Amino acid sequence: MDQRSAAGLVRYLARIRQRTERVVALVPPDRIEWRPAPGAFSFGDLLRHLAAIDRYTFAENLRGRPSTYPGHRPELAAGYEEVMSFWRRLRAESFALIEELTDEQLRSSCTTPGGADLPAWKWLRAMIEHEVHHRGQIYLMLRLCGVETPPLYGLTSEEVAARSG
Repeated sequence: MDQRSAAGLVRYLARIRQRTERVVALVPPDRIEWRPAPGAFSFGDLLRHLAAIDRYTFAENLRGRPSTYPGHRPELAAGYEEVMSFWRRLRAESFALIEELTDEQLRSSCTTPGGADLPAWKWLRAMIEHEVHHRGQIYLMLRLCGVETPPLYGLTSEEVAARSG
């Protein structure tokens, strides 16, 4: 994959999102606002955060506009159905905006909320890393709730060990 090609990055982002979607689908509806510790993000917080920051920070910055991130508070979407609707809608919007980017736009500079100027393709790569970070949190939180999770790449660590020489 060419990390500086719009088409290559969009294909990579789509695969990352598919793996995240598999895990998000396992969030128990009755645990949407469960927190592993006081002050920690709930599942709902994580989903609102990922959806909103992708749409209103990363996608906006990639298009040369400032962030309008509204946060992750329950007022944005409360309850399982609203959170999942918010998640799907904003993720679709951000993906559509990113799909429209050209190679030239990805090579151009964008400004992050922290004031850093960097090539847009690097900011898109940071968006992907950000999602992977929070996906890991969702995996751990699901396990803490007793939910079985799928292996990330098809095999569990035990299966890899059994197949290793």
